[in-house]
Amino acid sequence: MGEVRWLDEQEERAWRALQFMQLRLSGRLAADVAATSALSYADYLVLVALSDRPDGRARLFELAEVLGWEKSRVSHQVARMSGRGLVRKERCGQDRRGAFVVATGAGRRAIEAAAPHHVAMVRRLFIDPLTPSELDAVASVAEKVLAVLATDRNGAPADGTSRGDPERPSA
Repeated sequence: MGEVRWLDEQEERAWRALQFMQLRLSGRLAADVAATSALSYADYLVLVALSDRPDGRARLFELAEVLGWEKSRVSHQVARMSGRGLVRKERCGQDRRGAFVVATGAGRRAIEAAAPHHVAMVRRLFIDPLTPSELDAVASVAEKVLAVLATDRNGAPADGTSRGDPERPSA
């Protein structure tokens, strides 16, 4: 392991601000979805992922990839949603062991009912406070980080540096 490059003041400020913004924004949106719809935030995210697909269906591993969740988490979430009639599994013709997850009519109605309020909250909490150039900067930064995450699937730091020092708390 090489020398650790600790975060300088600017880097730490940016990292902490992003970290806390993401945690608080996700928490606020999750609470709002739960309070204003019949869905949990996890339900909402799965239904959005299915709605974003042209055929409205996805394999478990595809949902896991899109959502950034472990396959077991997706499997448990889909089982809960299936039990509530929001999604169903359909056999996959090419892979007899596999199945597609598909939103049911009830799932589609639930996401259609929840989406307008959710989008209004996203707009109020995230979009409206930012200028168009700030939105472009956020999108650019997020796309760069997502590209690194997509190419560095083994969890190792992309630059090959050490993950940290047990004497110093991690970022």
